[in-house]
Amino acid sequence: MAQATTVPEIEIPSIPLGQIAPWALFYGLIAVLVIFFISANQGAVSIPAGNAMHEWVHDGRHLLGYPCH
Repeated sequence: MAQATTVPEIEIPSIPLGQIAPWALFYGLIAVLVIFFISANQGAVSIPAGNAMHEWVHDGRHLLGYPCH
């Protein structure tokens, strides 16, 4: 005699947009800063003075395809 098996239903929790929005904004700002330091930092609009940031991300810029010379 075959037994009928029941599959338990999985309830996916929903997260309200109001709880996600502050974290999305925070990580979005972090992403913008990372993109600035890697792609746009040529010294003219550099947050830290000098070429230090450019030198720190120099190899990463070439790896990601950003020209810097």
